[in-house]
Amino acid sequence: MRWNIGSSSTSNQTLIDPSSSLPSDHPSISSSSSSSSGPSNQPPAQCPMHQSTPTSVVKETSKSGMAKCPIDHDNLDPKMNPLNNIPANLSLHKQPDQKLDLPTDRTTSTIPRPKGENPGGEGYGTGSTWDYPSPQQFYNALVRKGWETPEDSVEVMVDIHNFLNERAWQEVMRWEKRLPGGENAQLARFTGRPGELSPKARMHLLFGKFFPSSFNTEPPFDRHDWIVTRPVETSTKIPKEETSTRYVIDYYSAPPDEDGNPVFSLDVRPALDTFESISERVKVGIEDWRKGTSDQ
Repeated sequence: MRWNIGSSSTSNQTLIDPSSSLPSDHPSISSSSSSSSGPSNQPPAQCPMHQSTPTSVVKETSKSGMAKCPIDHDNLDPKMNPLNNIPANLSLHKQPDQKLDLPTDRTTSTIPRPKGENPGGEGYGTGSTWDYPSPQQFYNALVRKGWETPEDSVEVMVDIHNFLNERAWQEVMRWEKRLPGGENAQLARFTGRPGELSPKARMHLLFGKFFPSSFNTEPPFDRHDWIVTRPVETSTKIPKEETSTRYVIDYYSAPPDEDGNPVFSLDVRPALDTFESISERVKVGIEDWRKGTSDQ
């Protein structure tokens, strides 16, 4: 699925207003990412998510050829949670050389989490749904990674980060609701694997060399693996037993729309770990093929 940020124009893409997908208490996407014919309302030129050669990305591409998640998953320290490779209790304090005061309030997501689970500490919230990092926490993660990021671009980056995760969860639920108990699915934990291409991403890159109009020619800029649990409907225990599914999410940057707004594409699917997941992937593939055939 593909989405752009801030455009109300129509095209053959699935364009969605970010405000319709963010949690109710989430601040609106700022005007720096909204559509406009004038340059003053375009994303700030210094924002690393919109530069043609972003400062923060240049450092990473020189090493691995692709952009990476701001959290260093390869060099964990004792303060990192081993379940999800994220820092425990992300700091809310300003950096020593930080000039701007960034918001420290976190936004509550719509993504449910298991009761009693708090893998990242209070920095990720303590309620029944996950909390997104505040702009200050997000900036601290960037600094910890060593990325040079303009402070005045952080809030826009957080807005886009939260929007993409909300859309990813909606795509996960499209799969989950096909299964018994799927309407009660919860995100148990997640792991960033930005430097590791999924088998499907590798295959698309290979096919893209020969069929560039039909397959991706650029690697995803990030990858997450989400472990999602749902109750077993036939269980007689209280609470019900649970089963889990690993979802692979590839995050792609697509060419900007005609108004210059950034466009993103997410590939969300269950990993081929179990017979059930393989079966669902085959069923959905057949359904999509039939739908495409009938639309012609």
